Amino acid sequence: MRLPRRGGTDRRRRTEPGGSEPQVPAQPAWIRWLPVIYVATVLALEPITPVQWPVSFVLIALPVVAAYAHGPAFVAAVTVFAIVFEGVLAGTPCCAGRDVGYLWERHYVATYFSTALVGMLGALLAAHRTRRERTLATVRSVAETAQRVLLRPVPHLLGRIGIETLYVSAAAEARIGGDLFEAMSTAHGVRLLIGDVRGKGLLAVETAAAMLAAFREAAHDEPDLPAMARRLERSMSRRAAQLPGGEERFITAVLAEIPDDEPVVRIVNCGHPPPLLIDRGRISELAPCDPSPPFNLGVLLGGDYHVDVEPFRPGDQLLLYTDGVTETRDRTGAFYPLTQRVREWTGLSPRELLNHLHRDLVAYSGAALDDDIAVLVAHRLPDGEEPGPHTDRAREESTGGARRQRRRLGAALGRHPAAARRRRPH
Repeated sequence: MRLPRRGGTDRRRRTEPGGSEPQVPAQPAWIRWLPVIYVATVLALEPITPVQWPVSFVLIALPVVAAYAHGPAFVAAVTVFAIVFEGVLAGTPCCAGRDVGYLWERHYVATYFSTALVGMLGALLAAHRTRRERTLATVRSVAETAQRVLLRPVPHLLGRIGIETLYVSAAAEARIGGDLFEAMSTAHGVRLLIGDVRGKGLLAVETAAAMLAAFREAAHDEPDLPAMARRLERSMSRRAAQLPGGEERFITAVLAEIPDDEPVVRIVNCGHPPPLLIDRGRISELAPCDPSPPFNLGVLLGGDYHVDVEPFRPGDQLLLYTDGVTETRDRTGAFYPLTQRVREWTGLSPRELLNHLHRDLVAYSGAALDDDIAVLVAHRLPDGEEPGPHTDRAREESTGGARRQRRRLGAALGRHPAAARRRRPH
């Protein structure tokens, strides 16, 4: 349940100025400066060692040191520099205390040839490393773009419901995960989905795509959430039966329905982390009274899908998230305290809240997020408030971003009755 790790110190360099090529992560600064440090160390040791101990011999390894972070052309230049520098140290009475005759002494000549040989090997190593880095960057770029195309931009306004989303990929070696979300305006109100597919890789993404496709159809057709959940269960079961080798992919999810004419939200929780309700500065964790089974496990676990009804008044916010948020760990291994953190941001708008959450998760993990993060916030606009001009700009930015992602991808390759329950305050 795992796209760049955003934030932190992940500096990148582009292979082309236009930005159409995949980005290769830059090596850490200390590795890039390692050849200079190596030469400086030799210069520091040379004057304090006896003439009989020619420290310049260690310059043979300089091309390999440069190959760790630089390309073959740089390694070749470093090789030439190393040979010339060895000659300077071998036959300079003023600097090394040796006679000029040492310049062609057989041991030094052997050093020159050894450095040239190591330089050739270092250049080959650098070329191979550079090629592998570009290949990996391309794979990561395609994987990230594929998942972002799968998670198409959600409208920022559906009737009187504002929607904001956050997706952060922690893809390791392009192991894209199955986090998913969707929001749709239907005749039954605004219907929301957030889910997480068990596992990683293309199979998880295919399962997520099938889940989203089924939801986009069922959201318009089914009269209530339990009927929609049963339809999604049938779709996922059929898909599971088609998987090779008996592969099993279950999906934890939350289905939510916000009717236009009632100040409530209806929720079906299928084994997923409980949503948070932000109500006039108060935070409530909407844990289900009667949990429903994850999708594709309904037949195995039995039971039906149960609806919980909660007040959702004008000005309230509903925060849906995947377990990548709450399972983020700090350096001591402690899990991220989502409820405590959100309590400090109850006065923020949905977009500002997600921005704060994103920065806080990156800081909390030390810029080492190891799981995908998907968050969706639904906000019922206060009475009398109209969407501002920022809504249109945000929608245009999201649409433009989706178009850019698709170009990159092509270039790279009757409601259910339920009683309202008591909320558990935090």
